[in-house]
Amino acid sequence: MQFQFSQIGASLSRRGGIVELMDDLGEALSGAGQGEMRMLGGGNPAAIPAVQAVWRSRLQEIMSDADYCDRVLVQYDGPAGNPAFREIVADCFRREFGWNVTARNITVTAGGQMAFFQLFNLLGGVSGNITRKVLLPIVPEYIGYSDQGVCPELYAGCLPEIELQGDHGFKYRVDFQRVEAVESLGAIALSRPTNPSGNVLTDGEVARLRELARRRNVPLLLDNAYGLPFPGAIFTAAKLPTWDEDLVMVFSLSKLGLPGARTAIVVAHEEIAARVAAMNAVIGLANNNMGQAIAGPLLKNREILRLSREVIQPFYRQRATLALEVVAQEFGDDFPYRVHAAEGAFFLWIWFPELPISSRELYERLKQRNVLLVPGEYFFYGLPNDLDWPHRQQCVRITFSQSEQTVVAGLRIIAEELRQLHDSV
Repeated sequence: MQFQFSQIGASLSRRGGIVELMDDLGEALSGAGQGEMRMLGGGNPAAIPAVQAVWRSRLQEIMSDADYCDRVLVQYDGPAGNPAFREIVADCFRREFGWNVTARNITVTAGGQMAFFQLFNLLGGVSGNITRKVLLPIVPEYIGYSDQGVCPELYAGCLPEIELQGDHGFKYRVDFQRVEAVESLGAIALSRPTNPSGNVLTDGEVARLRELARRRNVPLLLDNAYGLPFPGAIFTAAKLPTWDEDLVMVFSLSKLGLPGARTAIVVAHEEIAARVAAMNAVIGLANNNMGQAIAGPLLKNREILRLSREVIQPFYRQRATLALEVVAQEFGDDFPYRVHAAEGAFFLWIWFPELPISSRELYERLKQRNVLLVPGEYFFYGLPNDLDWPHRQQCVRITFSQSEQTVVAGLRIIAEELRQLHDSV
């Protein structure tokens, strides 16, 4: 049978970068490749023993209370999320960060990926006779956004300024001249720390983007999947912005060590929060109860904030330091490479200015050697189709959240492969 698919259906179901990434991640961690593949791709968090012990203890508490356990497993919550959980979240942000929020500003979604699918298509796309763009102030940006637009050409991506640092470092900066030139906005969106580069936009850059959003009468969407206050994987000076109605903040339980719980928190103007809740009902009826049940008491007593500050952030900072040391050791001073300033998240973003093949081809070659990374070209979208910018094919994203043995062995093979490539040219 020859099936005919709609334009929207074909777009959402095509084999894009995020589909390939998640397929390879599942195969490496739970399929035929389990135990063989050195998994330096994906954003899977590390299983930090002290953190996982907290989740197991909380699960035991849930199991020991038969009535509560049955309610969690059997009952639907409202589409905005469990009312008690939303009250806990609002109280935490009010008391800890001085935010003027109530439970009506809080909506729970089935993970951050779902939250941004709903937000992008709520705020961007066709509105009357105008197509409103989602502005990405710095591209590269998170691979998972790229195929989420129901409206074609939803994104307007802006090339960054590239600041070279030392012999082997660099950093992306917002090019505000490019950003200001984008018209017909529905929202401005960014991840902080930025996935893939680990770039943390400065407080000043965030303030300027927020001011632009106010002038254009659109919200600024901040993806805090790796950021403040939890899991807090930021290694440089940065503050959590004070919330106001111009800001939409999305937080996830995934990078705390609970990706299987598929739970995210949206903090927004009451109308946006209500509309996202309505979309929850249409798309999936209700949210995952278990993530809220696990995290609720630990947000109430602030244990999640303590774990983020005292355990999770130091763990990933140490892993970042290790990965940088291994890269320097394996590539040496003579090899042409640059690493983006490792300011946060779980990744190194490495630029090979003289790469003789595309990052996609490098990915395929390394896959044959049981090493998975993510080719950089998937992260450059929302740009003009005729843009000639080789940088897009010269970068790769490497995660350091897996075991030290995996990180060291994988980076060694990557360096070997690249040296062989350069020697053969």
